[in-house]
Amino acid sequence: MGTLNLLLNGTNFQIKVWEALLRIPSGSVVTYEDIALSIGMPKAARAVSNAVASNPVAVLIPCHRVIRKDGEFGGYHYGTARKKALLGWEMAQAELR
Repeated sequence: MGTLNLLLNGTNFQIKVWEALLRIPSGSVVTYEDIALSIGMPKAARAVSNAVASNPVAVLIPCHRVIRKDGEFGGYHYGTARKKALLGWEMAQAELR
């Protein structure tokens, strides 16, 4: 797989969150709180949610892999049906490996 270079504009906090999103394995899900913990800001789940929602390149930066702590899919810019489809496709691909 080749390399794709992107120039993203965001706050330092948003960039940290987007980098954390890139570390989520394909077909896996994490919560907003998990992301907050992973960037060293355990009380910033709401701010993480806002940064996830500000992601300018959905799928490339996989914001669809973040769910609410109650297990609900939560919002997604392109709709929850697409979010579920992306996760389902990723999970199916992981099973084939």
